[in-house]
Amino acid sequence: MPPIEIGPSRPVGAVQVKTICAETGQVESAKTSTPASAAPQVQTSDAVKGGDAPIDSERVAKIRKAIEEGHYPVIPTRIADAMIAAGMLLRSPQ
Repeated sequence: MPPIEIGPSRPVGAVQVKTICAETGQVESAKTSTPASAAPQVQTSDAVKGGDAPIDSERVAKIRKAIEEGHYPVIPTRIADAMIAAGMLLRSPQ
């Protein structure tokens, strides 16, 4: 089996264009990318919009007051477990 050869790295991102000036004959290089106006426009229907989040303002006010007064139970392990569970839910295919 022949050895694998790795060449020089190339920049990733915008396209690098080299042009030759007709008058001077010198090579000019310029980085260009697709202009935003040339990008395809995507339309979404109202069915995919999430709408407002269901927030119970009264409960939020009670929790804020309890935190300010210092008698809201903050348990770091429960908070960490909830964050891990939320991360796993976001990563799982639905």
